[in-house]
Amino acid sequence: MPLNRRKFLEKSAVTGAGVALAGAVGAPGAQAAETKRGAKRYAFTVLGTTDLHGNVFNWDYFTDKEFDDKDHNDVGLAKVSTLVNRVRAEKGRRNTLLIDAGDTIQGTQLSYYYAKVDPITAEGGPVHPMAQAMNTMGYDAAALGNHEFNYGIPVLRKFEQQCRFPLLGANALDAKTLRPAFAPYSMHRLRTPFGRDVKVAVLGLTNPGIAIWDKANVQGKMTFPGLEEQAAKWVPKLRSMGADVVIVSAHSGSSGTSSYGDQLPYVENAAGLVAEQVPGIDAILVGHAHTEIPEYFVTNKKTGKKVVLSEPLKWGQRLTLFDFELVWEKGCWKVEKVGAKVLNSNTVEEDPKITKLLGDEHEKVVAYVNQVIGTNAAEMTSAEAPYKDVPIIDLINHIQADTVKQALAGTEYAALPVLSQAACFSRSARIPAGEVTIRDVAGLYVFENTLEARLMTGAQMKAYLEYSANYFVQTAPGAAVDPAKLTNANGTPDYNYDVVSGLTYEIDIAKAAGSRVTNVRFEGQPLADDAKFVFAVNNYRANGGGNFPHVAAAQLLWSNSDEIRNTMIAWVKAKGSIDPAAFAAVDWKLTREGTPVF
Repeated sequence: MPLNRRKFLEKSAVTGAGVALAGAVGAPGAQAAETKRGAKRYAFTVLGTTDLHGNVFNWDYFTDKEFDDKDHNDVGLAKVSTLVNRVRAEKGRRNTLLIDAGDTIQGTQLSYYYAKVDPITAEGGPVHPMAQAMNTMGYDAAALGNHEFNYGIPVLRKFEQQCRFPLLGANALDAKTLRPAFAPYSMHRLRTPFGRDVKVAVLGLTNPGIAIWDKANVQGKMTFPGLEEQAAKWVPKLRSMGADVVIVSAHSGSSGTSSYGDQLPYVENAAGLVAEQVPGIDAILVGHAHTEIPEYFVTNKKTGKKVVLSEPLKWGQRLTLFDFELVWEKGCWKVEKVGAKVLNSNTVEEDPKITKLLGDEHEKVVAYVNQVIGTNAAEMTSAEAPYKDVPIIDLINHIQADTVKQALAGTEYAALPVLSQAACFSRSARIPAGEVTIRDVAGLYVFENTLEARLMTGAQMKAYLEYSANYFVQTAPGAAVDPAKLTNANGTPDYNYDVVSGLTYEIDIAKAAGSRVTNVRFEGQPLADDAKFVFAVNNYRANGGGNFPHVAAAQLLWSNSDEIRNTMIAWVKAKGSIDPAAFAAVDWKLTREGTPVF
């Protein structure tokens, strides 16, 4: 039966999500044992996902075909469900728990559709596909991710209401009362053959960066203190309540780093620090960083005990398994051993129960992404984008600059000129002449980046351009130029070569890396080192991705929680047409000793 959300939240704001009974004894031969000496043992498994980002099906809505990447990974809850079913069959359904570490309802056109196009918040609106899938799979708990707040608190609350499991966030506090705005934890009982249940507490922690990234949605409503602080508060409480095992589901990476420097008073990627500093934790399901960590041990400084961490790869590409072995000692259960591993979802087929459940929703979104949203005066492609200034990349920069200018209108920064960066994310991107679909525009920006505005100087922009120019292979004057061999120097990927609009400049590929960028001008004049600019930049780059100079430490003026690709779709819809003549310009070119290469 669905939870009574109002009563549940009233109770959980102070005491957590209460106790969920996992069921009667299951598969005792496999999961429970009594040694010759009489020691009682019990084993159970916690399965974990994270950063699902709206992926239910193994489908790429931007290419309108099955998802694939260079490693042939698969994505989606339908695949994960098959893995979960297999583990439950092996371990015994009642000897398992299934949890998630956040970022659930944003990331694909499927999740966008049910937040913006056919919103779940509408009167008589649909049930979110992620809620339907996760309910059907029998999730026991999920931590809040930062992207849960992207579409505003009403969408998040409606999603919470639709879930038959608690959304946990011990460090998501009501701004006025400083009490938890969501359930801090959930408690689960696993029945054993020995008369004493195992009580498993799941503590949910989210990312304090929400206060910056979704300021417009949460300011004055919620506050997000550090993970270590709140874990130190709640873990002892959970132990005092009789928890035999404490698991943290943390939407926070393990590295101990922060992307925003002193703008973020708490550590963004704090899962490892929580394990190191807070006694009483047995395992941490890690999220947020989009990396794969099958098993990683951190030693707690106060107790010397090892805590196991695991992060399954994003979008449902992996499923983490925490295997616990407990022994009955001195009247209580003790964790004797715990390890972790990940399973790859590309080894199984999609669960037909999930695909049948959400087939109609999937078809609606496929039709949506193939919807015509405007026209284009001339075909644009990215085939030559890595080494020529082409209109299709200019389109990205034009939309980004236009969006930032509108956002800063009426502020103290409104008079500053806006520069913008973009990269070639796909050499096969194409926007045809004639009718343009949502999928055509989205395919130009294949990453889930969001847009920011940073304050930069002329000197910093020169350094930025110089670093970007490392992408090209040094080619002597007069030597033959093969475009296929000219780029990706030292393994630099295409997405780490940025072009900047708003300036004109040349890149001399005959010169050594570090001294290539010449003739940098703004409005026809040599760029002054002390000139100030607003820089429209994606959050990956602003967070330090690619290690470009200055931008990560630059002052943040504005940020947007919507994905750039959705901003582009909205822009094209609003304009109704694309005319490359209105924005395309040759702002940069490759040269050798002043002579253009192309």
